[in-house]
Amino acid sequence: MKGTGVSPGISIGKAFIINKFKASVSGIKLKTEESKIVEIRNFDNAVHASVSEIETMKVSKGTDLRQADIDILETQIEFLNDPQIKSDVTDKINDEDATAWDAVIKVIEGAVKMFREMDDEYMSARAADIQDVGNRILRHLDFNESPTTGDLCENSIIIADDIAPSDTISLDISKVTGFATRLGGKTSHTAIIAKGKGIPAVVACGDELLNIRNDDIIILDGTTGEVIAKPDQGQIDEYLHKQKLFREKRLLLESIKDLPSKTTDGHMVKVYANISAPDDLEQVYENGGEGIGLLRTEMLFMGRDSFPSEEEQFQFYRLVAIKSKNLPVIIRTIDIGGDKQLNYFGIPVENNPFLGYRAIRICLDRKDIFMPQLRAILRASAFGTLKIMFPMICNVDEVIQAKECVRQAKNDLTDSGIKFDSDIELGIMIEIPSAALTADILAREVDFFSIGTNDLCQYTMAVDRMNDSVSMLYNHFNPGVLRLIQKVIEEAHKQGKQVGMCGEMASDPLATLLLLGMGLDEFSMSPASIPVIKNIIINHTLTEAGDILGRVMDMDNPDSITSYLQEVLK
Repeated sequence: MKGTGVSPGISIGKAFIINKFKASVSGIKLKTEESKIVEIRNFDNAVHASVSEIETMKVSKGTDLRQADIDILETQIEFLNDPQIKSDVTDKINDEDATAWDAVIKVIEGAVKMFREMDDEYMSARAADIQDVGNRILRHLDFNESPTTGDLCENSIIIADDIAPSDTISLDISKVTGFATRLGGKTSHTAIIAKGKGIPAVVACGDELLNIRNDDIIILDGTTGEVIAKPDQGQIDEYLHKQKLFREKRLLLESIKDLPSKTTDGHMVKVYANISAPDDLEQVYENGGEGIGLLRTEMLFMGRDSFPSEEEQFQFYRLVAIKSKNLPVIIRTIDIGGDKQLNYFGIPVENNPFLGYRAIRICLDRKDIFMPQLRAILRASAFGTLKIMFPMICNVDEVIQAKECVRQAKNDLTDSGIKFDSDIELGIMIEIPSAALTADILAREVDFFSIGTNDLCQYTMAVDRMNDSVSMLYNHFNPGVLRLIQKVIEEAHKQGKQVGMCGEMASDPLATLLLLGMGLDEFSMSPASIPVIKNIIINHTLTEAGDILGRVMDMDNPDSITSYLQEVLK
């Protein structure tokens, strides 16, 4: 069967089935106030039992837990203790006469939908955490034991609807050589975990995956997305050879990851990482990252019932600065609105949220939110090499207003005798066509640009890439998008300003030489993608990249461009 490869590599092993916990709304209506009190008490007890279960898991696993595993468990405890969840469940019990079981299902469904639809890899992946927490509460409401996964044998390939965060902690991952799921996408929890652990994975395999039985021999190709059940000996031999070649390539990437990102004719660029938390820096170092091109700050504001204080934000940014070991870190100011809603903020419902009240527009309107964040970042800049980046800029007036806010924040700290980097660099994301077309004007006001190709593609082509009906039109090799990117780089360089890219295109191997030819100074991506991109850069010349650029810019069709770039990489 054919799915989506989300973590490269070849795996050959025995199937191990994880059955999905299934829950459906009962439709039962409560008839008395007393029954509602009982249901709220049952919910509270289930939450308490869920927290205790996770705490017990932390103790029993002890030193076997990695920091990433501990973070997952801590995130789930935070969600279980979130007063907004209790408030939403209680409201459904009191106002809709729903049982605790039905109320939890509806509240969790709403939260999962909100996170899953976010156009951000990290935030979208949090949907799996929330669903996992919901299932845990429901099991305790139904007085069920937590499902056991049994004993794994060596070379097990996990087969499931989707992999829950707690599954990866309860399983003996040392015996897992692959994941195949019926559902999921490139930002699913399965994809994130598999990439982080270097385990081949294929998601979105479809219903045919459910025909596989425990102990069936499985071949899984995490690069092509192929899954073969019950292969013959010829197929096994073929994939054993492919597995050997892949391992040799991985050893090559491991050997070059710490080399400088320099072409064979001496041109230097930077390969940075996109992260969301201080602990993500461990992966950056493991993969040879040279800095942080994007630190998302939204996670500080999500999963809570009020805005974080300046002190909370300062401690977060300070920890990032210290753990960065003085590597440059670009901090994007809060990018809420659109697909990232805060329940406690009360952003009005909009017909076109991606075109509405979001990101820098909210910050300039709500200085009570913006100024504490700016002061917190500035305070943390005394502990490392931090830079500030403003998202969703569409005109120069917004840049001037944002810079004035930074000036005011600096004055506040100076008056209070607090140290900070007075020369901290300020940059903007180029993700709106109007910004790309006026790059020459904007470059006069800032120290650097970072191109956000995800939104730039959406806005340039008027395509919602999360909409299955039109997502096939979304393509960063569209000539219109390429011309905008080239213009941005050219205009910035005329004024001696650096240009990075933190969107999805930066991690696309097909785009690497094309962007190198355009003169991109900095590529920023998920840590796991760094060695692949760095390998392409160090094995080609800038002259070759320029020739490729010349060929591509003469083409008028995204498919032709893609085919040509595929041939180049062969």
